[in-house]
Amino acid sequence: MPKRDYFDSPDAPLANDLTPVLNVAVFNAAAELLLIRRSDNGFWALPGGYMEVGERFAEAAARELVEETGIAAEVTGIVGVYSDPRHVTAHDDGIVHQQCTICLRARPIGGQPGATAEASVTAFFDRRRAMELHMHPTMRLRVEHAFDRPSDPYIG
Repeated sequence: MPKRDYFDSPDAPLANDLTPVLNVAVFNAAAELLLIRRSDNGFWALPGGYMEVGERFAEAAARELVEETGIAAEVTGIVGVYSDPRHVTAHDDGIVHQQCTICLRARPIGGQPGATAEASVTAFFDRRRAMELHMHPTMRLRVEHAFDRPSDPYIG
């Protein structure tokens, strides 16, 4: 289903739905972060997606990670919770989601990064390279928080 993303835009439609979404910050042994180049919009992002009914957050994270990257991982913590009402996504069916995302930290336990239907590129990046990539402002915030490794998760 096609969608349009809005951030802090006067043209944004009003949200009419709140759906849990998750992202996964996976670091390799070299402290590089796994990022995908999204097939739908070309933005770089942390892997992730919608949580399904009957799943726990960690289960949804593991499922989405394998689907989007080919990497299996173990969830080890939380980067933060993101709920900025200025960020909405409008779908063709009239549903407008307000951002409601939990970002989990994980370590890889198997698999190899590769392209998928949702990710044209999957690769690990150091902080400098990651911050040079074209990404949505709310995703950039999650990536920064993942690299900062705060002692307390971000809540915002």
